[in-house]
Amino acid sequence: MVWFYLLSGLFLGWSLGANNAANIFGTAVGTRMVKFKVAALVTGVFVILGAVISGAGASDTLGDLGAVNALAGSFTLALAAALTVTWMTRLKLPVSTSQAIVGGIIGWNLFTGSPTDFTSLTKIVSTWVASPILAAIFAIIIYQIVKFFINKTRIHVLELDIITRFSLILVGAFGAYSLGANNIANVMGVFVPAAPFKNLNVGGWFTMSGTQQLFLVGAIAIAVGIYTYSYRVMLTVGNELYKLTPITALIAVLSESLVLFIFASQRLEAWLIAHGLPPIPLVPVSSSQAVIGAVIGIGLIKGGKGINYAVLGKIASGWITTPIVAGIISFIMLFFMQNVFEREVVHATDYDLSQVVIERLAQEKIPVIPLEKLENKNFHSASQFRQTLLRYHDWDENQLNIIFKFAKKDSFFVDLSQVPEKVLKDNLSDEQYAGLKKLNGRAFGYKWQFNNALEKANAAWQPLPGRNALLYNDDLQKKKMFVYRIFKVSRQK
Repeated sequence: MVWFYLLSGLFLGWSLGANNAANIFGTAVGTRMVKFKVAALVTGVFVILGAVISGAGASDTLGDLGAVNALAGSFTLALAAALTVTWMTRLKLPVSTSQAIVGGIIGWNLFTGSPTDFTSLTKIVSTWVASPILAAIFAIIIYQIVKFFINKTRIHVLELDIITRFSLILVGAFGAYSLGANNIANVMGVFVPAAPFKNLNVGGWFTMSGTQQLFLVGAIAIAVGIYTYSYRVMLTVGNELYKLTPITALIAVLSESLVLFIFASQRLEAWLIAHGLPPIPLVPVSSSQAVIGAVIGIGLIKGGKGINYAVLGKIASGWITTPIVAGIISFIMLFFMQNVFEREVVHATDYDLSQVVIERLAQEKIPVIPLEKLENKNFHSASQFRQTLLRYHDWDENQLNIIFKFAKKDSFFVDLSQVPEKVLKDNLSDEQYAGLKKLNGRAFGYKWQFNNALEKANAAWQPLPGRNALLYNDDLQKKKMFVYRIFKVSRQK
């Protein structure tokens, strides 16, 4: 059933390719500087590379927004997002798959009673505003630089044409890589918590994680969508919103590509923090919004007279309705999937408020007096737990999110005999492996308890303080997730 459930993710990937490839080469194809087949081939290849190599950065934020833990649930909300994007594509609107998948996740949260992490949601929504503005600023700056360069060098028209065509393909390749790195989280991010694939060793040369395998499959689906159905939307972006010249088409693509890249680059985030600058959140932003922002920026710097505001309004209306429609479709389809087709859209999750949990919540500044009335009671679903909590206190969503995090039962049992030593040593440092050995034979009732024990067992498991430790701490968190999955599965077996 794994591949059946992944079909909706592949459909969403196809929809993204059909719609969002326009944001990479729509301006180039619309101005007839690059042939559609060339654009589709370049985009497909570099989308795959970007997804596999750099796709992990933006996927974590979607996981924080809502950890969909059952493949049937992932299938349903991905299908809801795909149907929404496909409908908008039929209307020739370059909409945001980011908005569609976020709407789908919120629909899943509402259906299952899971809390929505408003910190992550605010971070994501802020980029819906920031990305087109940032793209417009980039476009204005790059336009002025290119204009100055052309006036100074006085390149012959034929030479300029050749340089522009080559640059459009080169920048398009960069844009496709950035699209894969940033937007693969929209396609396969909801399947990551359900973890359908195990790590795969490829010929002894390198190991592909389960997440990378997911991203590869999703990226191939994007490439197919690009080649089969993206031409219609390319013409909308390339011709109808604002008449672009080949040079301005190049500027629009470069501006949009830069926006996608900076919202997906973990190294750029680490560099900014190390130099005392505010970090840019790693979230899957809308390539549609970025390219439209870039086109508008070019239109404004040239006086704003050529902008088709009717088309812009139509596109903007699509951005507003996309998350709402996707959320409603997701909620309705989850109901039918669970009650008509009798599929598990959310794994049964136990929550309890034991004394140790209540003490831990007190450390998080959560009012614990209302919780003491529920001490040692067990709850077998997020919906049941949420309803009971709200009967005793008027919690806000952030408080509920913290309570859910620490009350969730997640049994772990460290049994090193169940795991080949080589597997652990290949993925952990010697110090981390030594720390893990100290926990052999111990059981834990909560994920946070297991994490605390790891950090006490060895300093190599402790995150480093300071702004310069971002990449180290990110790598450490991935190793912890590797250990969590191994010993949670071992316990279940």
